[in-house]
Amino acid sequence: MDGYGSRLMAVPVLLHHPASLEHDTGLHPEAAARIVAIHRELDVRGGIGWERREADPAPRAALLAVHPERHLLGIQELAAAGGGQLDMDTVVSEGSWEAALRAAGGAVGVVDLLLGGGAPAAATAQRPPGHHCEAARPMGFCLMNNVAIAAQHARDAHGLDRVMILDWDVHHGNGTSDIFDASPEVLFVSLHQWPLYPGTGAAQDIGSGAGYGHTVNLPMPAGSGDDHWVSTVEHVVRPLGRVYRPQLILISAGYDAHRDDPLADCRVSDHGFAAMAASVRALGAEVGAPVGVVLEGGYDVNALGRAFADTLVALGSEQAPEPPGLECHPVAAQALRRVAETWPALHGV
Repeated sequence: MDGYGSRLMAVPVLLHHPASLEHDTGLHPEAAARIVAIHRELDVRGGIGWERREADPAPRAALLAVHPERHLLGIQELAAAGGGQLDMDTVVSEGSWEAALRAAGGAVGVVDLLLGGGAPAAATAQRPPGHHCEAARPMGFCLMNNVAIAAQHARDAHGLDRVMILDWDVHHGNGTSDIFDASPEVLFVSLHQWPLYPGTGAAQDIGSGAGYGHTVNLPMPAGSGDDHWVSTVEHVVRPLGRVYRPQLILISAGYDAHRDDPLADCRVSDHGFAAMAASVRALGAEVGAPVGVVLEGGYDVNALGRAFADTLVALGSEQAPEPPGLECHPVAAQALRRVAETWPALHGV
């Protein structure tokens, strides 16, 4: 156990680190202004009752549990040489290695805070994001897969055998999906606009081998908003979680499905993100699983700041908000019928 478990906490904890500002991507949507906007919004709201603490670097063992040594050395050495372009979307600068190490460390810290550190809720707001990064391939703005490192750490360090990852970034988390494709110990559930970058996440992709059925893709059409997204979390993800009964829930929290975001075509509002978080909090209470948040995308900085803060309020307020009382949207109803083919206990829900 690292320093996150050194004292009991009565308040939720947000992990961050100034190294996030040193990952220099130039004129790029995934920029330091995203993190600045989150802290500005929290400051305007008086901190919303969350304690902010600096993240430790991720232990090397936690990184190697997901990424091979050559992957880590490639990023570290390129940063030490001054940086460079990994692909048309993904940049390494001199400060990127430390930023990535702290971003992964924040995700690990969320797990330790929830599973032994006494925090009632925990989140990390750092960059670069992670969910596109495959085991041996950085891509899509991502250098390490932070949420995958966190989930694997929960298994290795805390002995969990049922971790649920809900990815609501507008882009499919292909890296996380691929890393846990054959693992029944991690249930990966993704809401994402489809088709869209990176071209993965078809409804028919449900995992393989021992992990068959433990990948659940819930594609959303372009133009979809709160009625689609919130209903799908409430009427598909929440019942599925009741069946799976995770011991930990991690939200791979992107905010680029927001109606103001420039990189996609969905229409989720600030309230919609809060409502999805309320559904996840209710699920966690039902199954006895703590809920943590790992930041992914979101490229309208003002929308990101508001929606991220609303997520923290929904997860960390002393009085839990009521989950949305929405009727089941036709898109959600169709998805529920499809998922029930693999999870028969969902029939008739």
